[in-house]
Amino acid sequence: MVEITDSIWATIVQEFSDIPDAAEATRMVLRLSMAILLGAAIGFERELRGKAAGLRTHMLVSLGAAIFVFVPLQSGMPLADASRVLQGVIAGIGFLGAGAIIKLGEDEQVKGLTTAASIWVAAAIGIAAGMGKETTAVVSTLAALFILAIVHRLENHAGVRPHSGSDPGSNQGVGPRSGSDRRSGQGVGPHTGSDPKKRR
Repeated sequence: MVEITDSIWATIVQEFSDIPDAAEATRMVLRLSMAILLGAAIGFERELRGKAAGLRTHMLVSLGAAIFVFVPLQSGMPLADASRVLQGVIAGIGFLGAGAIIKLGEDEQVKGLTTAASIWVAAAIGIAAGMGKETTAVVSTLAALFILAIVHRLENHAGVRPHSGSDPGSNQGVGPRSGSDRRSGQGVGPHTGSDPKKRR
């Protein structure tokens, strides 16, 4: 019985031996924490604008990307082989971003492109943090926030982006008439059924 207990305990210790010392544990906590915080910074901006993919989504995307990169590198995988992992992460984020893009509003306009791009950037930031490039990740986050917040205000101030729904509404009088237009035009053209009464 004692031998079985010792064997179980040795197996448990071996399974948790991927962090051999305090330096490796600090490195893991720092990289994953940076990925979470930087993803939260982008997600918070999206959350303030009421987007479906907000704070938690960007945090999870950045954390997941960091884990996908950190674990292979920690296990001794060569960087050339880890590039295959990067390809898989990028492809997977593409499917997640497509879920934010494929959405037609009432004005039949494609929406969610910026949010999908921010998810993609959050994954890239997570990859940078997971590879130990924290400075690159921080600078990239600041650049993304500048684009999302400042450039958006500059566009609105300059009138570059038209108001949503203004274009379709301005074309309501063009094309086939609706039911109300046909009813309003009953007195135009050939005589309707009310004319026989007049001839009587």
